Amino acid sequence: MEEAMKAMASVNIEDVTHDFRPFLVIYKDGHVQRFLGTQTVPPSKDSITGVESQDVVIRPKEEDGGLWVRLYKPSKKDDDKQRFPVVVYYHGGGFCVESAASPAYHAFLNALSCKANVMVVSVDYRLAPEHPLPAAYDDSWAGLQWVLQSPRHPWIKDDADLSKVYVAGDSAGANIAHQMAKKLGLENKMSMNMNMNMNKVLKGVLLIHPYFWGKERIGSEVEKLAVPPWSGMADRLWEFVCPGTSGTDDPLINPGMDTELAVLAAEKVMVCVAEEDSLRDRGVVYKEDLIKSGCKASVELVETIGENHVFHLFNPSSPNVGPFVDQIAGFLKSS
Repeated sequence: MEEAMKAMASVNIEDVTHDFRPFLVIYKDGHVQRFLGTQTVPPSKDSITGVESQDVVIRPKEEDGGLWVRLYKPSKKDDDKQRFPVVVYYHGGGFCVESAASPAYHAFLNALSCKANVMVVSVDYRLAPEHPLPAAYDDSWAGLQWVLQSPRHPWIKDDADLSKVYVAGDSAGANIAHQMAKKLGLENKMSMNMNMNMNKVLKGVLLIHPYFWGKERIGSEVEKLAVPPWSGMADRLWEFVCPGTSGTDDPLINPGMDTELAVLAAEKVMVCVAEEDSLRDRGVVYKEDLIKSGCKASVELVETIGENHVFHLFNPSSPNVGPFVDQIAGFLKSS
C-alpha cells in the first residue's frame, strides 16, 4: 500500500487523460498504470487453515485472452462421503483492478473456505479498460457454467456438492454475483416458456458491499461523497468501465431500475453493508427493491458498524473482521 501511495503521488496529471486514483490512471500514450491489485501470490496449501488451492485454466489464451479460476478446497471432512458446498466468487476492484491471485483475496478466501467448510471457485475475469464490460460479465458467466455444467476437475467431480452452489463477491464482484443470479433466472424463465424442464436455482447469493449506484443521490451519499477523491467517482468509473451504458440508472448498476429483478434464481440472499461506506445505502435499497419485486428468495441484511468499504480486505487486523467472517460463514453453512 505504501508503494501504491508513492506511485500515485508521482503521477504528472498533465500526462494523464483519465484519472481514477486510487484505482488507476491512463496516460496520453495509452499506457494504463494500476495502483491496486498488482501483486499476486501463487496457489498453495495454507499452513494456518489447511486449505489447499490450485489454479485451473478453463479457456486458453488463444480464445478471448483466456480465463482461469483459483480453486480452494478445505481439509475438514466428517467422512469419506462428505461433499462441500461450492461458492463461485468474484473479486472486487471497480471492474478494473485486482485479480483472483491478489494476496488480500487469497488470504480471505482461505479463511472463508476453512470457516464455512466450502469449496471456493474464484474467477479471474478480464478487466477494463483493456476489456470493458460486458467482458467481466461474460467471463464470470463462463466460470459459473464451468462449475454447473462441466464438473470435470477432480476436486469438483469428487468433492463438490453441486446441489449447494452459491455466487458471491464484494464491491464490483457483488454486482457481478447479482447479475449471474439474474441471468440464471432469465435462462430458467426462457426454458419454462419453451416447455423445457431446465430450472436451476442457486443455494444462495452473498453480496459484500455491492457496487450499485444511481443518478439520484440517496440517504447519506451526499455527505459521504463530498470528500475527495470519491466525489463523482462512482458515476465516472461506471461510465468508464461500461462505455455502452445508458448511465448510472442502467439496470446493470442500478437494480432498482430492473423490471426483471424478481427472476433472481436463488433460495436466499445476504446483503452486507458497512456503516461508513459511501455505497452503504445502495445495499439497503437493494434489499428493499428485491423484496418489493416479488422475488421468492429470502433476503437478509447485515451491517458492520464503524467500518468502511471492504474493510475485511484493507484492514484484516480489525476486531470486526472475525465476527464478520463468522456471519457470512453462517449464511453459507445454513440449510
